[in-house]
Amino acid sequence: MRIVIEYDSSWRNSFLDGSNNEPLPKQKDGTYRKFIGSMKNLNNEVNFIKREVTIDTVMGIVNRLIGDQKKLYQARNSNDYYFRDLESSISFQDYPNVINHEMTYIRNISGSTDQNSYTGMIKVNDPIFLSDYSKEFWSVLFLDIEQLYQFVVTKNLPNVEVFADPLLIIARLEELNKLKPIENIGIANEAYKLLSDKFVKFKGLNKNGFIYPISLYCSSLYLQLDLLSDNKFDMSTARTKAGGISGISNNGFTKKDFMSRYTTGDKKKIWGNPYIHEEFVKGEGKIKHLMTKASGQLEIEIDINREKAEEISSMIENAGVSSFYLGKKGLAYVSKIDTRPRRI
Repeated sequence: MRIVIEYDSSWRNSFLDGSNNEPLPKQKDGTYRKFIGSMKNLNNEVNFIKREVTIDTVMGIVNRLIGDQKKLYQARNSNDYYFRDLESSISFQDYPNVINHEMTYIRNISGSTDQNSYTGMIKVNDPIFLSDYSKEFWSVLFLDIEQLYQFVVTKNLPNVEVFADPLLIIARLEELNKLKPIENIGIANEAYKLLSDKFVKFKGLNKNGFIYPISLYCSSLYLQLDLLSDNKFDMSTARTKAGGISGISNNGFTKKDFMSRYTTGDKKKIWGNPYIHEEFVKGEGKIKHLMTKASGQLEIEIDINREKAEEISSMIENAGVSSFYLGKKGLAYVSKIDTRPRRI
């Protein structure tokens, strides 16, 4: 028996983790599988998942065609699974005659937040910017790198002119984040060791053992927070409930978390993004991988006798499935059913 499926624009990528072949625990947001197609997740090539037609795809199709709408793993576990003794007799050939790589916008209904945006008016009158400690506190971020080393080693802060404002602070953090790693020698190494001994969470090194400047600055800010507390300043307005600095860790910062505290609006929601993974290939440069969509023909062959083939054909006709998805999205339909035995 042969079943010919015509399909168009079948997506050959997946943006959910987990598998359709097993039950999954329900997530906190009400979904069963985690969305991994966000821009942040797609920076990791592991999350750019390619899909092909497999025997599971085929079994899902034939079960759907005879009217069984359960998930494949549920159908296989049921007592009345029609194809229980027939799966080993089923083979297929996929003939994608058109393959396109398209820019596709993926909708993320979980409502992730934008890492680099914020909403509402800016609260420049927050105590962290207007208190008696504000100038000394934020001036750490405006030291040059040599001044920063000296501050960490000697605990003496040079006089730096600073206008404490949330937009200026975040702009400075973004500027520091672009600085190249520093060789871990001399006074830089001395500063690194002092901060590493004081803060357990401080990492600060890349895989080559070089120091991230942004990590030095952020941990130095925490050092200044403790020093000012010891100098009898009331630093409670500079700390979060957990005792840290909003949006700033010992190793870096998150713009949305920093600005969330100093704006009147909520974090900006992201409801979707382009599905794209960028990869740097030596000798070629930056390569962009987009969503793959295929159109073509799928031939399913079931090695059974004529009587059984007529039975399956009748079940397909009675179920009346006019069109369906092949894999993720796309449009597919049965174009031909041949109940004659396989030709040898």
